[in-house]
Amino acid sequence: MTNEKELQIIEEVTVRFAGDSGDGMQLTGSQFSDTTAWVGNDLKTLPDYPAEIRAPAGTIYGVSGFQLHFSSENIHTPGDQPDVLVAMNPAALKKNLSELKKNGMIIVNSDAFDSKNLKLAHYDSNPLEDNTLEGITVFTVPITSLTENALKDTKLSVKEISRCKNFFALGLMYWLYNRPLENTEKWIEEKFAKSPEFIEANTKALHAGYNYGEMTEVFTTRYAVEPAKLPKGTYRNISGNEATALGFLTASVKSGLPLFLGSYPITPATEILQFLSTYKNFGVKTFQAEDEIAGIATAIGASFAGNLAITSTSGPGLALKTEAIGLAVMTELPLVIINVQRGGPSTGLPTKTEQADLLQAVLGRNGESPVAVVAAKTPRDCFYMAIEASRIALKYMTPVILLTDGYLANGSEPWRIPKVESLPKIEVKLRTEKEGFYPYLRNEFLARPWAIPGTPDLEHRIGGLEKADITGNVSYDPENHNKMSRLRAEKIKNIENDIPLLEVDGDQSGDLLVLGWGGTYGSIKEAVIKARILGYKVSQAHLQYLNPFPKNTGDVLKSFKKVLVPEINLGQLARLLRSEYLIEVEQFNMMRGLPLRVSYILNKIKEIHGGSNGK
Repeated sequence: MTNEKELQIIEEVTVRFAGDSGDGMQLTGSQFSDTTAWVGNDLKTLPDYPAEIRAPAGTIYGVSGFQLHFSSENIHTPGDQPDVLVAMNPAALKKNLSELKKNGMIIVNSDAFDSKNLKLAHYDSNPLEDNTLEGITVFTVPITSLTENALKDTKLSVKEISRCKNFFALGLMYWLYNRPLENTEKWIEEKFAKSPEFIEANTKALHAGYNYGEMTEVFTTRYAVEPAKLPKGTYRNISGNEATALGFLTASVKSGLPLFLGSYPITPATEILQFLSTYKNFGVKTFQAEDEIAGIATAIGASFAGNLAITSTSGPGLALKTEAIGLAVMTELPLVIINVQRGGPSTGLPTKTEQADLLQAVLGRNGESPVAVVAAKTPRDCFYMAIEASRIALKYMTPVILLTDGYLANGSEPWRIPKVESLPKIEVKLRTEKEGFYPYLRNEFLARPWAIPGTPDLEHRIGGLEKADITGNVSYDPENHNKMSRLRAEKIKNIENDIPLLEVDGDQSGDLLVLGWGGTYGSIKEAVIKARILGYKVSQAHLQYLNPFPKNTGDVLKSFKKVLVPEINLGQLARLLRSEYLIEVEQFNMMRGLPLRVSYILNKIKEIHGGSNGK
């Protein structure tokens, strides 16, 4: 007989799955996210996993996490702190306990709390039995043994059965939050199509977890989050990396140019290469290079040959590509460099997010090498900024750097799929006429003509040596170098006439403007909303164009008494703003390898206002 459970309607919840890097927490989280998107909730995700490929099992630094914030209302962040923690072992509990909200809920795999795992997690005693978890609602579930029992009749080995425990946990969470199983069942069938035994085992584990929630007396309440009131359309859950890839594919279609990606796999940008490699039916050409320099060099060659050419990387890779970017600047060829920013210098924190490559993108090349720089603000915005980066590169015959970051790349949210015909066409004119052709004779946008190899009578010199104005011949003339340097800089500056003005959300002038760029958008947005509810007078603006800045940026900044700039670096945008507009700005900088917390920004807003909310 089925136990009757109370169904409680809640507006939002933040869940964090945590376990060993081999426990399948990223898979569990992504499946929960996809299902949540399918039922119509608004959501934001934050995958968080170790830099080590396989950290020692049971250790704190080997813990992998996946946080999901979903709601019946519009939300902007993956949540500051989880309401619910699913901890698959003591290390996962140890690492994440301090992050849990006050009066939060924990579901633990009690089977994992043996003496060995407790020691690895640096527990002197079992936290499930002492007072460590006092004040927290704790559900101890023997997930490992329940999974083993559910799969005892399968042909899988003990080790293979143990790997299915994440599906048990997923099934239990599906029951707890009133989610359907069908999407994940279908995914299992497709994923393991060639291994029927794994289809059977994982499906059984999924159902066992769901049924445990239904039948056990441990849980007396389950929760429902109603669908969000999103604009009508066809939606899918999308990560930033996939949105970036689809954006460039769309730009290829809208420009009529074949797409070429030359790239060296580097965390967290590798998925862009992986995604695009599956679209050969659209004429996409992908080249997995042996190093970063080869990746961008092939892209420059592809651009010279008339392709929409892109290369993807992260911060260390961008440093290696620097000389080649300078070559693209000198040859004035369209090229998009995607930099999915990650934490720290050198190898640093390859799986963690950061915003510390802004100065490298804007200024980090030898000589005067101006390029356009744009940045995405949300996972789905990566799609639109990929198209925009392509448009600018093709129109102005220039390299463009597209900045995303680890949070945007790996995080996901619902995306309303646009109709391709609704997106503007990208006009491209390849030079074919012999009459009046000079390789560096510029148009009204200061872009030189694009004449691809093999076009009759349009042969011209190309390379890294300085070019003579108009003719393109190699030139060592001092005055010519001065002129060409200024023309290249002016061309980038003129892009400001072709991009949207900086918009202010809230009062157009006043006491405080919070200005951000890139992936801080959601945290700033949420903090400003909360501050306004509390009565604080505060507005928000967000920069997606960083070189050049929107034309009205200076006017906007000077319309407010104070400007606060939160960044996941030590003040790089703040430095650019001070130098460009000769104004003082307030900084808020924090580099934890994680998105900025809403609460931190809100506290800074309160501090600037002196605690006074105007009431």
